[in-house]
Amino acid sequence: MLDGFTDERIPVATGVTLRVRRAGDGPPVLLLHGFPQTHLCWHKVAPALVAAGFDVILPDLRGYGDSDKPDSAEDHAPYSKRAMAADMVALMDGLGVDRFAVAGHDRGGRVAHRLVRDHHERVSAVAVLDIAPTLHMYETANRTFATAYEHWFSLIQPAPFPETLIGADPGFYLASKLGGWSQGNPSAFSDAALSEYVRCFSDPACIHATCEDYRASAGIDLDHDRADEGALCPVPLLSLWGAKGLVGKLYDVPAVWRAHFETVEGAALPCGHFLPEEGPDETAEHLIAFFQRDRTG
Repeated sequence: MLDGFTDERIPVATGVTLRVRRAGDGPPVLLLHGFPQTHLCWHKVAPALVAAGFDVILPDLRGYGDSDKPDSAEDHAPYSKRAMAADMVALMDGLGVDRFAVAGHDRGGRVAHRLVRDHHERVSAVAVLDIAPTLHMYETANRTFATAYEHWFSLIQPAPFPETLIGADPGFYLASKLGGWSQGNPSAFSDAALSEYVRCFSDPACIHATCEDYRASAGIDLDHDRADEGALCPVPLLSLWGAKGLVGKLYDVPAVWRAHFETVEGAALPCGHFLPEEGPDETAEHLIAFFQRDRTG
């Protein structure tokens, strides 16, 4: 699925080892995946970015895929978006990359948001796919949101409750999330990608780590986000969302992001939640145009 991409496990200065794929020459672009997936969610988009002249870097986030799954803590800080963002900066340091663009889907978008908040001098442009800011989503949650995003509330329950339920049939859980959030479009996911998602997500350590990711988002991540309220980030932001998904129906997405960034543009794509796999051509087109404008100034 990613012919021509290197495939390495790279130790980084934050103490974890990340699985990383890389290909291309030119300005660096870091692509971050979401739950319950791996870097392979970008397998339809990444080659187009390489062809457009970018150096494309695809890591598995800590806790996901074939990256390390470190022990957590009572406050879930090891799975905070701040810790995950620090991994990415350390990775780019190790690769000799000073400044880069970043795009994140789902949880990867939340890591990208924290990355640009904590390290804005390192990021030339940021794109977030099918998310609104975490704090805003929690503070405006209603029954529609809680019904569609029940995992935001079930995964944060104390261990080992959600881990035990998911672990009874992780393949079923994963398939139900992919099918539901893609608005019943299973053909969007290749058999090879699905097989990898199931392989990785079936690891009990991965299930626990992903729950810790959500527990952090309902606690320490909100503290970090509240500390930033009222400060506009200077890095240009592109927000893309699925027209058939929940985010665009519940929020005026560009308006929400304008409360956090000085420069915001956005567009709805004709798909559900999984933009890189449901709408790869449109996703690549928007990312290439956005990052090329950043490159040319």
